Amino acid sequence: MDLFTTSNGIEVLLRWMHVFAGVTWIGVLYYFNFIQTPFFGSELGGGAKGPMTRGLVPNALWWFRWGAMFTFLSGWTIVLLRVGHLGIPLTDGYMTKILTGGLMGTFMWANVWFVIWPAQQVVIANAEQVAAGGDPIPEAAARGGKAGMASRTNTLFSIPMLFFMISAANLPGFLSGTNDMMYWIVAGLIIVAVEINGLIGPGAATQKPLTTVSGTIHGGLALWLVLYLVGAFLNS
Repeated sequence: MDLFTTSNGIEVLLRWMHVFAGVTWIGVLYYFNFIQTPFFGSELGGGAKGPMTRGLVPNALWWFRWGAMFTFLSGWTIVLLRVGHLGIPLTDGYMTKILTGGLMGTFMWANVWFVIWPAQQVVIANAEQVAAGGDPIPEAAARGGKAGMASRTNTLFSIPMLFFMISAANLPGFLSGTNDMMYWIVAGLIIVAVEINGLIGPGAATQKPLTTVSGTIHGGLALWLVLYLVGAFLNS
């Protein structure tokens, strides 16, 4: 019964929930960006886009957004447990790495609930209205474009985010020094800049790398390398 009566057992349960929800969330994220979106851009996919948007997409978005929510809630609950109950200071190297990943994960969660899901509701309503013989919703295409850029930004963030989460317990030498404020200023500004880039709207020059799968992956790897080097030089 230690699993339910001790702080260590409760943390194990929370980590289990966090990983399970995270796999669900990121799995659907990668399905949208690596499989569904390129398919919709093909000749065959273009013809199937309307029926799939009305039938498959709403169900996928349900798992997507609630996977994000439970990942977010369980993750920050673990942080609060470790800081408040176990007394691990925020300046600990483990927490620095977790909080770096958590910052990106929080932006990803916010993108899901406040950008992607509201926009996709318009896109789904448009597909249903057109299928019923009505006129297209004028703002549906623009909202879909914004949702796509936010989703690509989440895919980009997921690459360094997963590295920082994994490195917390498996790379003790990285970010193991004092919690240097300069690290948070530089790393935070970089992460915020990437988030802003994903929200300013499709069509801008800064959006071009995110319009392709390869560009998004390369962007994620570049962000990982930059943040790694920032951590290595400013907080080692």
